[in-house]
Amino acid sequence: MTRTYSRRTTLKLGAGAAAGAAILGFPSVARAARDRIVVRQDRDIQVLDPAFRIGAAEGNIISACCQRLASFRPGSLDYVPDAAESIKQVSDTLIEFTLKPGQTFTDGYGELTAEDVKFSFERFGVVQKDGKKSSYASDWGALKEVEITGKYSGKIHLKNPAPAIWRTAICDTSGNLLSAKAGAALGDKITSQLVGSGPYRIAKWEPNRQLVLAINPDYKGAKPHFKEVVIRPIQESKTAEIALRAKEIDFTRLEDPVAADTISKEAGLKVIEMPGMRYLWIGLNVEKAPLDNLKVRQAMRLGVDVDAALAAAYGGKVKRANAMLQPSLVGYWKDAPVRKRDVAAAKKLLAEAGLASGFKTRLTVLNQAAYKTMAQVVQAHLAEIGVTVEIEALDGGSYWNSGKGDIGKNLDMSMQLFSAKMDPSFTSQWFVSEQVGVWNWQRWANPEYDSLHKLAASTVDEAERAKAMVRAQQLMDESAAFIWLTYDSNVFGAAAWAKPAILPNGTDWQFWNFAEA
Repeated sequence: MTRTYSRRTTLKLGAGAAAGAAILGFPSVARAARDRIVVRQDRDIQVLDPAFRIGAAEGNIISACCQRLASFRPGSLDYVPDAAESIKQVSDTLIEFTLKPGQTFTDGYGELTAEDVKFSFERFGVVQKDGKKSSYASDWGALKEVEITGKYSGKIHLKNPAPAIWRTAICDTSGNLLSAKAGAALGDKITSQLVGSGPYRIAKWEPNRQLVLAINPDYKGAKPHFKEVVIRPIQESKTAEIALRAKEIDFTRLEDPVAADTISKEAGLKVIEMPGMRYLWIGLNVEKAPLDNLKVRQAMRLGVDVDAALAAAYGGKVKRANAMLQPSLVGYWKDAPVRKRDVAAAKKLLAEAGLASGFKTRLTVLNQAAYKTMAQVVQAHLAEIGVTVEIEALDGGSYWNSGKGDIGKNLDMSMQLFSAKMDPSFTSQWFVSEQVGVWNWQRWANPEYDSLHKLAASTVDEAERAKAMVRAQQLMDESAAFIWLTYDSNVFGAAAWAKPAILPNGTDWQFWNFAEA
């Protein structure tokens, strides 16, 4: 059974964290051979299917067990052929590839061929028997078809130019190649039985305890440095810090950037910092009364002191966000309004909406210290304008399902953290009308926004893309359905000997490229 700790408990444990082994109940790991590395993720996996993954927790494991036509170089967005012997963009709407022969899938599913490429990519646009469609369908939204021209060769035909397709599909998690034969044989089990041809295979999975990746003996590429990657789900960031200091794990994201100061001074440990690219905000359900009233949403936005919330949770270690896109992305809205808290104006708006006496609402957050701290600040701020906020802190699985389907209609407000890729269309796709009930928990639908997202995803003119993205963010701002908080931070703690391979967004980890420093 996985142990759980309250924030108070973890703080008590913290002072003596480095004193003994197996503090968190994990088996001791011999470090002398350096044949394995132990990595912490903030939650356990749920779906081992590239098209229906929840996020990076699954994506990093899938990508370690599968190949792609091309892959990013370690820690870079430059790419090189992977399963492909050659791959080239012939025109804006045509990509040709030839596979290396002799690459095989695990579990006896045979050789990787062009048929598997077709199966892997085209399934993103297929509505399943249960009526579900991949929430990542936009990654392959420009795909017309994969034409098989030979056992190992094919052509990827696009319906329109797709400037993001290399970074968000071909080389990324949505580009992972599955076995068509396994898909036919396994049916629904494809979501829990990963058949790949990549550097690793899943050797063991103990839900909510650990997942072990072991080298795939049939992999034809360069063997990974570590024979095993042990992945341990630890939701609470303070608990993860304790595990790192106790040498029970070798690598973790530090959700609390303030912890970096302590970790960096500890013998045998180091801190890795990168620009933040995740984006955090409070979303308001525009379908649910009284949040369906624009003036109420505007009042809520004016009632929150974003800077104070960030200071309480991150100690001044993160920068404030004022719109959806980070400064490094095409379409960054540098002139986005920086709203300061205005209690009088917020109360006036509530009065105009007929709610001078206030109302009760609920804020749903992930059960982690930083988010709960921010939620408490928001709770206190909104109380001053007459809004009583109940904080609902949920663990991983429950939280990530709380905004989906009909259940999502019951959300009031939710604090959400999404990962970004190095293209604006990946970030903007989650707020289109089709994502209502999937990842668009605001349930905000705007046809103009949908058109702007589509335009930005289908033109290679960078100026046009930027213009479309700025206008899209202006529409989001006008809706008052989003209270932007921060682009977070990418701060990691690691054993001094560890050399992790982290892509520039900070969330995609290339386990097969992890090595010793």
